[in-house]
Amino acid sequence: MKHRTLILIALGILATVGCTNESPATAETTSQAATGEAPTNRIDIPSTVRSNLGITFASVERRHVDSTIRVPGAFELQPLARHEYRMTLPGRVNLLVDQYQRVDAGDVLYRFRSPEWPELQHEIIVGEQDIDAANAAIAVADAKLEETEQRLTALRERLSALASAEFRRADLEAQAVELETSLPRLRAERRQAETQLANAHRTREHALHRASAATGIPESRLTAETEHDGKAIPTYGTIDWIDVRAAEAGVVESLAVTDGAFVETPSLVLSTVDPEKVRFRAMALQSDLARIASGASARIVPPAAPGVALSDSVDASLTIGLEAHPDQRTITLIATPQGSKSWIRPGVSAFLEVVAESTGGPALAIPRAAIVKDGIVHVFFRRDPQDPNKAIRVEADMGVNDGRWVAINSGLSLRDEVVLDGAYELKLASQQSGVSQQGGHFHADGAFHDDH
Repeated sequence: MKHRTLILIALGILATVGCTNESPATAETTSQAATGEAPTNRIDIPSTVRSNLGITFASVERRHVDSTIRVPGAFELQPLARHEYRMTLPGRVNLLVDQYQRVDAGDVLYRFRSPEWPELQHEIIVGEQDIDAANAAIAVADAKLEETEQRLTALRERLSALASAEFRRADLEAQAVELETSLPRLRAERRQAETQLANAHRTREHALHRASAATGIPESRLTAETEHDGKAIPTYGTIDWIDVRAAEAGVVESLAVTDGAFVETPSLVLSTVDPEKVRFRAMALQSDLARIASGASARIVPPAAPGVALSDSVDASLTIGLEAHPDQRTITLIATPQGSKSWIRPGVSAFLEVVAESTGGPALAIPRAAIVKDGIVHVFFRRDPQDPNKAIRVEADMGVNDGRWVAINSGLSLRDEVVLDGAYELKLASQQSGVSQQGGHFHADGAFHDDH
């Protein structure tokens, strides 16, 4: 910065003095008289000058400068931004991701092999066998019942025929009575087989539910048949290693176990976070509580830093937190950003701007850093709307400021831009090149007026 300033001063002196021994003021007067040029408050800023001096521009904004409350704070992860993956069965773990690796939903994070998994498979198989056995018992009961009813019907028809011939057979009557009394027992046996079938279904469903919870695979997929070793078998019968997949996209935050370790249930294996799910926590003074309401207009702005534009803010929804600190006389404000920026990360400090209740309206404002002091006046440099390679020196007609932005009462429109970085260098250049005139002043339109 000092090197650039010395270069600008030297160039200004050479431009005004030239090759004569005249004083700078005398040379400037002689030059203007010889050329007949009127004083101007414009400075040439071609692309080379803007690049060498690092000149940047800030747009004029309409802001509630007089009613903006700015409080510091930092970003933090939302409570639902973190997702933990734990062991559902004890087993040996094989990690497939590394810390800080980005993963998508469905990616395999790790797999494990558990000695309890074959037991779950066996429970499912036992349940299916019990279902088959119960179905067979029902079929046998149905066959016995049907056979008995048919025999009873045949005997009754025979007894009826004998009765019509006035002939009785006591042995046939006894046999019919025996068959009729066996029907309730046969029906009870069928109901017992139905109960066994229902129990077998519940056993199988419970085993499938446990297997689905352990593997993360839906029950319908576990029971679907798949080709294995040339024959179709249920999917659960083909599983040896259980794959654990990411439930949602994110970044691997930490690995809680080492690769190949035997881990008991329900130990933590790894955790992921979604860096997009962040919120901003700020501490406001309790005296401002009456001016702040939940849902008020708010924005999050980054701190002044190289490479981050001053206007690079993001709108946010504001909520007044439940925590208040009586010793510090502060209250928590929670703001959820409505967009994403490169500087929005957990732990990054920034500022929360809240528009408090006010009767005043918005005003045209520029960054406070764009205004520099020149003697007893403050000036800023407005980019010429007609020629982007020129900057217009304007005496600042300042209104209220909030420490970061200052209202400008005149000399600007909403479509204008002002020099942000490089304003001090342009002030020095304007002093040496005659833009800063003594005995007169410039208006924002470029007109020069003599003070005499």
